[in-house]
Amino acid sequence: MKKWIAAVLSAVLLAGCSPAFAAESGQAAPKDGVTLNVYNWGEYIASGSDGTMDVNAEFTKQTGIRVNYTTFEDNESMYSKLAGGGASYDVIFPSDYMVSKLIKEKLVQKLDFRNIPNYRYIDPEYRNLVYDPKNEYSVPYTWGVVGIFYNKKYVKEKVDSWKILWDRRYAGKILMFDNPRDAFGIAQEILGYSFNSTNPEEWNAAAELLEKQKPLVQAYVMDQIFNKMSSGEAWLAPYYAGDAATLVADNPNIGFAIPTKEKTNFFVDAICIPSSAKHKKEAEAYIDFLCRPEVAAANMEAVGYSTPESAARKLLPEEMREDPIIYPPKSVLKNSETFRDLPEGTGLLLDTLWAQVKMGSSGDTGTLLAVLGAFLAVYIGIVVYKKIKRKKELQ
Repeated sequence: MKKWIAAVLSAVLLAGCSPAFAAESGQAAPKDGVTLNVYNWGEYIASGSDGTMDVNAEFTKQTGIRVNYTTFEDNESMYSKLAGGGASYDVIFPSDYMVSKLIKEKLVQKLDFRNIPNYRYIDPEYRNLVYDPKNEYSVPYTWGVVGIFYNKKYVKEKVDSWKILWDRRYAGKILMFDNPRDAFGIAQEILGYSFNSTNPEEWNAAAELLEKQKPLVQAYVMDQIFNKMSSGEAWLAPYYAGDAATLVADNPNIGFAIPTKEKTNFFVDAICIPSSAKHKKEAEAYIDFLCRPEVAAANMEAVGYSTPESAARKLLPEEMREDPIIYPPKSVLKNSETFRDLPEGTGLLLDTLWAQVKMGSSGDTGTLLAVLGAFLAVYIGIVVYKKIKRKKELQ
């Protein structure tokens, strides 16, 4: 099915769009030798494997713009690289709360939507969202919710609460997110706190709960979940609903459940252009290409996530567009919360507490202090870098 759809969509693209691309998108002809540096999550674009469309190769074929594609594991590592100024990217894929942080810190630039006419296909409910209320800096790429993957061979009970990730019966078989917002978000839900709390006592309570879980956790992971769950090495893991199809295909014993006893996280991953981008027009051409319904459909069929375009959803196979995991009912979406950018002081507290959780409060005090000192050094370095940059801009 994937190979057939990819072939049909490629034919549509080549038949109707190749020579007319510049005129359709409002772009000038791409410059010879231009290479876009694209920075995205792992496993998050159709790459041509399993007969799917190779989106980046198709873009190059139609525009002549080459793509240097690299990946990151979480928003925080992407932010560190961008804020540190050590790398130059033309297109990035941050999540909702990170978009607002990047806007606030002037690390992304406004888009020229005259060069992104296919933005018209983005559904109204995914425009003017809280992280970019005026729709100036970002275009939504995917959306979804977080749930729990479990091995039905070993987990027989109903999975309807995040608390199962603290169940001692599954000690050594539990995986946990290896990023602070997602990990703390689960603990906050169990405690009845908001993901976006600014109360230090609530963050400390969530950290204590995560510390209690630590002895039960086999590993803190991101993309490593695929091998560990597929092989049966782990039995329980929180992760993003869009990866359900991949995991179930690898191991039919794997189930997925969205907790109903507490809230879940509703997220939107977006596309932005960093302020330091060297090829803004070509980057906007890339974003416009990803917004084409045919490309968006081929892309989402491959990665398994939800598209913010109704026109693209209609092109998906019926079993995918009607899947309640990929497109959960409104009752699930109503019982969800979105991460927001935290105030600077709360963010620093979160980093400190996360280091404490990972190291263990009863661990070596000297090592813990060294880790916290490193966090502080990085934070100070970023602040100094921003001040120097602003001073140069004013000169």
